[in-house]
Amino acid sequence: MKIPFGTISITKQSRSLIDTILDSGRVSNGKYVREFEQRFAKLTETTEAVALSSGTDADALALAVLHDFGASRDDEVIVPALSFVATGNAVLQAGFKPVFVDVERDTLNIDPTQIEKVISKKTRAIMPVHLMGKPAKMDEIMKIAQKHKLVVVEDAAEAHGAVYKGKNIGTIGDMAAYSLYLAHIITTIEGGIVTTNNEEFAEILRSLRCHGRACKCKVCVVNTNSGNCKKRFEHGRDIRFVFERVGYSCKMNEIEAAVGIGSLDMYKEIINKRRYNLLTMIERFGKFSEYIATIHEEKQEKIGPHAFPMIVQEKAPFSRDQLTNYLDKNGIDTRDLFVSMPTQCPGFNFLGHTLGEFPIAEYIGNNGLHIGVHQDLSDEHIDYFIDTVEKFLELHVN
Repeated sequence: MKIPFGTISITKQSRSLIDTILDSGRVSNGKYVREFEQRFAKLTETTEAVALSSGTDADALALAVLHDFGASRDDEVIVPALSFVATGNAVLQAGFKPVFVDVERDTLNIDPTQIEKVISKKTRAIMPVHLMGKPAKMDEIMKIAQKHKLVVVEDAAEAHGAVYKGKNIGTIGDMAAYSLYLAHIITTIEGGIVTTNNEEFAEILRSLRCHGRACKCKVCVVNTNSGNCKKRFEHGRDIRFVFERVGYSCKMNEIEAAVGIGSLDMYKEIINKRRYNLLTMIERFGKFSEYIATIHEEKQEKIGPHAFPMIVQEKAPFSRDQLTNYLDKNGIDTRDLFVSMPTQCPGFNFLGHTLGEFPIAEYIGNNGLHIGVHQDLSDEHIDYFIDTVEKFLELHVN
């Protein structure tokens, strides 16, 4: 049996929309992107959503908004040490310095008790990551942010459908950045989106995604390449070529939006199946906890069913690599559970961190892995996964 890490569902409606878009010749950011944005905002219960070309762009542009409110390019953003490297990259791309905080082993997320220790006069924001869809401790994070007047940008890349104390992840901080990559619950193949309840933030985001363009008329908001701008020659200039801020080029296109619209149509079906798979795996995996740990869903939360993480425990008489190789040989596709960005990612060496500064993130970086929980997996796949892990332990544990 094969258990691939991810899958993608492209609906008949998406295929039909793609044909319509190709026939129209209007394939760049336009009305279908706007439809996708409106539906995503409604789903997350936010008032605004701005679609972009990747989840990394979503992180970077959400932070870049801060430049409109007095942030400087040497200011700091606090992030967890453990995450997919895009989190750290996005801070740098936005013109800030990432300041890292170790994580909690049981949640995989930033340790709130360590945040205030690294706050300085240059700190402008906290970016908690809801890793593997497990909600970070947002109550504690928001209290710290309010105390120190910091913006909170939720990295919700993997947290589609996650809930914390009755609130959707993505609605608790000032903004939230989602990935829409093909392995995620809602996908546009490649893509990202920022949600917010702040109309001014959304306006700035729409400008940032199109080189910092000034024009805010409805035509240009819907179609950034429109030739029908009503304000085009205000003040004797083509306002489409007036740029108010340093911007980016990271618009979503119509074809990607068409895939996303179909994904939203299937959202309830997909997320219910993925949550069933995740929670079933968590429950059945409990018997292995002495040697391999995983996350658990607490009463006050719903985990966004992105993937199933595993951490090989200290007392295990085998390594993460041995487990990974065994699963791979038996057709179960795995991924490492990321690394400590500041100390295990060579790209961040210039920041001057050394091994040992972030012991929990580093341990997970050396001993963590994850597999998919996607909608194409059945009970038979889960049975096979559990049986395979059991056989592995029989081979390695006396």
